[in-house]
Amino acid sequence: MILELSRKNRSYRAFDETKPLTRQQLAALVEPTRFCPSSVNMQPMKYYLSCTPEQNGRIFPLTRWARLLKDYDGPAEGQRPTGYIIVCVDENILPNTDRAKTDVGIVAQTIMLAAVEQGLGGCMIANFDKDALKAAISLPEKMFPALILALGVPAEEIILEEIADGESTKYYRDAEGRHHVPKRRLEDILL
Repeated sequence: MILELSRKNRSYRAFDETKPLTRQQLAALVEPTRFCPSSVNMQPMKYYLSCTPEQNGRIFPLTRWARLLKDYDGPAEGQRPTGYIIVCVDENILPNTDRAKTDVGIVAQTIMLAAVEQGLGGCMIANFDKDALKAAISLPEKMFPALILALGVPAEEIILEEIADGESTKYYRDAEGRHHVPKRRLEDILL
């Protein structure tokens, strides 16, 4: 089951905006993170949930999407995420936010796998202006936005391609707009 969820867990960059997400759906995706491992069990993660057009409209312009796709500024209108979960580190609990990087990855992957299980998809976005985001959504002073999870019902085809050792891992879009993602073979990653 985890193998199938992992295969379906792609970085989607097109969503069906006619299918909005609710705060309850987003909260349900965060629920499993309460049980995730955390360094020294400090549990410094907090989550900002956004699912209204107004909230989403403040977040989307601050995101940067798909660095490898030239001339691509992110999803077009009608294909934008209908929900966001901002993974934050509470600096009152953990002042050194660099120490939370592993925890951020663990909770983010947990949320994304939960999303796939619910028929949703998403994209983890680390490329954003943290100060501008804090101001746009009025985060408290000691809340550090570490990662944006853009979510919705996927509206694009993603094709996984197995590649041999030494071949390029750069993702790309074909003439039909399908997103191709090269993945290394198991035998090439085992030492």
